[in-house]
Amino acid sequence: MTETTISNNRTLKHQLSSLRKLAQPFFLPLEQSSGWNFIWLLISLLFCVGGIVLIFITGLIQFLENIQPILLEKYFGGVQGTIHSIWSSWWGFFFSGIFFIGSLSFFNYRHQLRNKRWLHWSLLGVIVLMLLAVNGINAGIGFIARDLTNALVDKQESGFYKILGIYACCFIVALPIRVSQIFFTYKLGLIWREWLSKSLIVDYMKNKAYYILNPNDEEETDVDNPDQRITDDTRAFTGQSLSFTLGIFDAFLTFSLNILILWSISTTLTLSLFGYAAFATSVLIIAGKNLVRIDYDQLRYEADFRYGLVHIRDNAESIAFYSGEEPEKAETQRRLSEVVTNFNLLIIWRVIIDVMRRSINYAGNFFPYLIMAIPYFAGEIDYGRFIQASFAFGMVEGSLFFIVNQIEELAKFTAGISRLEGFQSKVEKVSNTIIVDDSNLGINNNSIIIKDADLYPPGSKKKIVLNLSININQNDSLLVVGPSGCGKTSLLRMISGLWKPIKGNIYRPKTGDLLFIPQKPYMILGSLREQLCYPTDQNKFSDDQLRSVLKEVNLSSLIDRYPDLTIKQDWPRILSLGEQQRLAFGRLLLNSPRFVVLDEATSALDIKTEEHLYSLLSKRDLAVISVGHRPTLMGFHESVLELSGDGSWRLQPSSSYQFS
Repeated sequence: MTETTISNNRTLKHQLSSLRKLAQPFFLPLEQSSGWNFIWLLISLLFCVGGIVLIFITGLIQFLENIQPILLEKYFGGVQGTIHSIWSSWWGFFFSGIFFIGSLSFFNYRHQLRNKRWLHWSLLGVIVLMLLAVNGINAGIGFIARDLTNALVDKQESGFYKILGIYACCFIVALPIRVSQIFFTYKLGLIWREWLSKSLIVDYMKNKAYYILNPNDEEETDVDNPDQRITDDTRAFTGQSLSFTLGIFDAFLTFSLNILILWSISTTLTLSLFGYAAFATSVLIIAGKNLVRIDYDQLRYEADFRYGLVHIRDNAESIAFYSGEEPEKAETQRRLSEVVTNFNLLIIWRVIIDVMRRSINYAGNFFPYLIMAIPYFAGEIDYGRFIQASFAFGMVEGSLFFIVNQIEELAKFTAGISRLEGFQSKVEKVSNTIIVDDSNLGINNNSIIIKDADLYPPGSKKKIVLNLSININQNDSLLVVGPSGCGKTSLLRMISGLWKPIKGNIYRPKTGDLLFIPQKPYMILGSLREQLCYPTDQNKFSDDQLRSVLKEVNLSSLIDRYPDLTIKQDWPRILSLGEQQRLAFGRLLLNSPRFVVLDEATSALDIKTEEHLYSLLSKRDLAVISVGHRPTLMGFHESVLELSGDGSWRLQPSSSYQFS
């Protein structure tokens, strides 16, 4: 076995493992069931659906035997004879047995089908049932086409119109079944997408994985554009998974119902089709391998291009102040160029695959004529049987060439699996790492305690602080100062639990007792009420409380502009940075934490407003840690921690500290 073959086998195995990890939990829990259990239940589903259909057709035949026996024998004699032969031979026991086995399998897995998984299987079963019904009608249409053609050749006018009426009835029955099948397929896809998206969002927001997986730091995380993976990739995966799964079911049913008909008409035609399909499928699958890599790159380039445009929208005012249209345009065009360049390559390979696929399909049209012409001219078959053979050949050919006809979609699907499963695995890995690596973090409800801590940026050897030991108790206040770039904000990240020291221990309050306010406050996508209450439940506060807090932080003008607190606006664009900082202080007052960390949270405010806001904090029973550069902050803090930027530090009372 060559290295290429081994590599391909490993790639296929990895893709199947990724597919199982993404798809199986929707139907069966991973921890309680293997991949083979999942596949067996899919087969059992076919057993159950097949048994239900057989029972239904048997009952329908018995009903028609009592109502219209002549019509049944004349136009559905083949179906009637098949049903009678099944139940009068060992086939009846065989079909009954597999139906019983399928039902028993689902009964044995009843505990794993909780949490609405039984609903997912039921919907899938209904869809497969409808596919089987449509395929059964299609198989019957082959016989109808034969009789219809013979009636035309023999000029049997009365018989022709009767058969044509039956033909029309088949379409009338098949149409609502096909429409319902499409509806339930979309519905199941939507339920699956909602379930998978929620699952990814829960993991993404768990243990600050969204923070560790910095979406703009691809070298650190190997995860680009998480937003696209949760939205577009999830939608594409669920839709394409159902499409391929049901397509395979459909192809299998089509093959099963038509291969016997084709074999009974011409063994030579059937064997020729098998050989031709095997050769053509192998060629196209090998040629289509490059599409997977190109489609993977296309998804990434498209997401990068879209993110660049979103970035411009989110920073429109800053770009306008800088008059930075030219560099923004150049960067956006660079991202667009990557999209276009890769898509040009995608076009070339799509054309190559399409030409090969169409050539194969066109060549397949000659087989029935080439092979069936000999027995037809020899008088061994009539023209109606010739048409039936062509019809059955087309149906079987379509089922055998299912993969070939879906090669482009399969490439997109494979690329989507890689991106989505890669994102899911990375999120789980980060979450698990955070959970198991908390050895030097602890909870202390009354203090922030740092003992002999050495702090470096993640993945860097730059010293921020060495052997830092400080205690911040209830009602204490600490001002952190130092030159720009010395690591003041990094220290706050360590206190807030976002970064961890490589040595030493930290004890901090539990979540909810410690609130961090950055220099540029975070503005959520929501109403003014939600902005003020974030991250606390907004129902805890009345409108009067919110308006009172807005007045306290000198935002009375905001009440006049937006008397309805439920109004939603683009707050980062509407509010100035100073207004946002005052709003953040209002948020602080409402949340009432025991400890608050302020990272230059008043830098955009005048001295008078800054003094007013800090005086509000001094009236509360809370500890304050601030980063700032203004000497006026000294009066609101008892101690000063000065960082030098080389790892050294000094702590002294604010009364004796002198700003350099």
